[in-house]
Amino acid sequence: MSTLRILFLCTGNSCRSQMAEGWARHLHPGKLQAHSAGIEKHGLDVRAVTVMAEAGVDISMQRSKTIEELDDRRFDYVITVCDHAHESCPLFPGTTTVVHVGFADPPRLAREVAEHGGDEHQILACYRRVRDEIGEWAATLPGSLSGR
Repeated sequence: MSTLRILFLCTGNSCRSQMAEGWARHLHPGKLQAHSAGIEKHGLDVRAVTVMAEAGVDISMQRSKTIEELDDRRFDYVITVCDHAHESCPLFPGTTTVVHVGFADPPRLAREVAEHGGDEHQILACYRRVRDEIGEWAATLPGSLSGR
């Protein structure tokens, strides 16, 4: 089986898509070529870097980028990890399959926690929850993409 080229797409390529890319690279070296991008570029979320490092996955060298910055790379799969990216997903040439697997937005969850007086530990718990959900899902790759 050849290496699958996968793009994880989110709104700002700051958190969820970065986590998914990190998990895919960590869990499936040699099986997947993982990339991530955003509809927009919001910068790499430092809390995402922190919680991924806690799980043994280093995403600190990844950078936030837009789809346009990927040049003309071809992907076997584009996986949208948020509703906005799914709704805004551009067309990809060739035989690219677009799959939607939505996850909660850690920064949005963190804002809600902070608005209710939550501290940094409670805020990071939001990131950890989504990190773990993405990690559990990423562990099913590439098998879960079969038949799509």
